[in-house]
Amino acid sequence: MWTDAHCHLDPESFDGDDGVDAAIARAREAGVTRMITIGAGYGLDCAERAQAVASRHADVWFTAGVHPHDAKHWGPDAIARIEALAADPRCVAIGEMGLDFHYDLSDRTVQRRCLREQIALARALDKPIIIHDRDTDGETFRILVEEGAFEGRVQFHCFAGNVDDMRAIVGLGGMVSIPGIVTFKKPGALAEVAAEVPDDGFLVETDSPFLAPVPRRGRRNEPANVVHTGAKVAALRGVTPEAVASTTWANATRFYGLPVD
Repeated sequence: MWTDAHCHLDPESFDGDDGVDAAIARAREAGVTRMITIGAGYGLDCAERAQAVASRHADVWFTAGVHPHDAKHWGPDAIARIEALAADPRCVAIGEMGLDFHYDLSDRTVQRRCLREQIALARALDKPIIIHDRDTDGETFRILVEEGAFEGRVQFHCFAGNVDDMRAIVGLGGMVSIPGIVTFKKPGALAEVAAEVPDDGFLVETDSPFLAPVPRRGRRNEPANVVHTGAKVAALRGVTPEAVASTTWANATRFYGLPVD
């Protein structure tokens, strides 16, 4: 039984609600029986769409947050929306939030403010934090430390750092989530990260509809494909795919507060 720890089951990317439901059915057939759909990254209203998907499927949960691309929209209205969505028991985390200095779709000063205030909001709501971090030279991590985020639960999704970065995060009680990049011909440091991360420090994800793993490269990604990422992680760790499925199941249960059975 696999958990896709981070996917975007947004109707706008999956040809409407019917397409989302079909992707979820394919995931179940592949042995992916829990999915976390992320309510950030597709505009401020994508969290409501994520909530609607989770409300239709007992094996899907959702998050709510403001992606750094949308940080320019941060303010009282965005805060109120997140607070309202977080009251839904199926909302299991705040995010993804963070910094993105690659695309810079929002001013960096605004991104920093949005991140700091979302960390404070997540802590006040007692919800885990999902982090997006791209080309920030460690600044995202430093802000998390300054804001006391690691006193709660923190996950770096689609992790792209090196082993030292991983050890710093896991050493403070955080987790890294390993995407399909680990299956690529040139995975960078991610292969070493996947091999060396402690058992209690990692998850696996698709980041659907992006970053489809080998052997699905070039196609739209979907939660069913997390089994390929998990199998590669297992090979790098010298264990069976079943062992990685079990480990990440337990880690996702603990991180998101999911039902045990």
